[in-house]
Amino acid sequence: MSFFAILFALLLEQVRPLARHNPIHASLRGWARWASRNFDAGKPHHGWVAWTVAVLLPAVAAVAVHWALALTLGWPFAVVWSVAVLYVTLGFRQFSHHFTNIRDALDAGDEDTARELLAQWQQVDASELPRSEIVRHVIEYSVLAAHRHVFGVLAWFSVLAAFGFGPAGAILYRMSEFVARYWKHRNRTQTQPASVALQSAAARAWAAIDWLPARITALAFAVVGSFEDAIDCWRNYAQRFPNDNDGVILAATSGAVNVRLGGEALKSAHSANGTQATMDDTESTPGREAEVGHLRSIVGLVWRSVVLWMVLLALLTLARLLG
Repeated sequence: MSFFAILFALLLEQVRPLARHNPIHASLRGWARWASRNFDAGKPHHGWVAWTVAVLLPAVAAVAVHWALALTLGWPFAVVWSVAVLYVTLGFRQFSHHFTNIRDALDAGDEDTARELLAQWQQVDASELPRSEIVRHVIEYSVLAAHRHVFGVLAWFSVLAAFGFGPAGAILYRMSEFVARYWKHRNRTQTQPASVALQSAAARAWAAIDWLPARITALAFAVVGSFEDAIDCWRNYAQRFPNDNDGVILAATSGAVNVRLGGEALKSAHSANGTQATMDDTESTPGREAEVGHLRSIVGLVWRSVVLWMVLLALLTLARLLG
């Protein structure tokens, strides 16, 4: 019943999204701090123990609750539990307000506000960015956020739910991403910093867990966008991004909507003799320079991908019911 759990969770999240500062996310931060404080002793195996406690233990607990509800009260209660977990882990509204506010500022011609909002969202210095670079950054951050908050969760939830593990996949994916990001942030802030071993374990685990979902998302973007261009960019330009999984998604996005992403090309870099730098010099993908109109294309790309996911899940659910 994955289709119904995802459908209800998405509808509920649209009607009543979680507040930015909510007790659930605060509890997750506390849980990650507790795991690192009690199990991170600086050795490689300690890092893996802390990661296992922080990520796998909640996933196992979710499976136990799912099985207990299914056996004692019936599958409708197990579906309700899955909806509750997906409501916390899945959803556009956890990041879409950033995208919407920046897009509205750009539509109004207020580039200063757009830079300020971008800087607040990603904690970067955007004070000198030209308009096209603002758009490029918004596209890249938004696409990756959509993958991590929606499509990656959908992928792991659907796979593990098909084997009877309920919402464990959603927790596994979101907790893996969260602890990798949170422990890295703690190291930068120097507030009880996580050890190098712990950060390495979390980063390696996250890269492995995100490998398949990243390629599923890229394939979905290709199917609902310009397929041949998306696949071509995926094959030839994904390695130009520093992160392998993110590079696959961004390269496919670039080809799907014909927008140039990555590198320094959007800054119109020029060589010493005054000629414009080539694509190879700037390490970007091919495509048109990013414009505000591309933001609407990205919204359409993401929503068409969601529809594709839901149609596939509906067909699989129908086949299972009829079979």
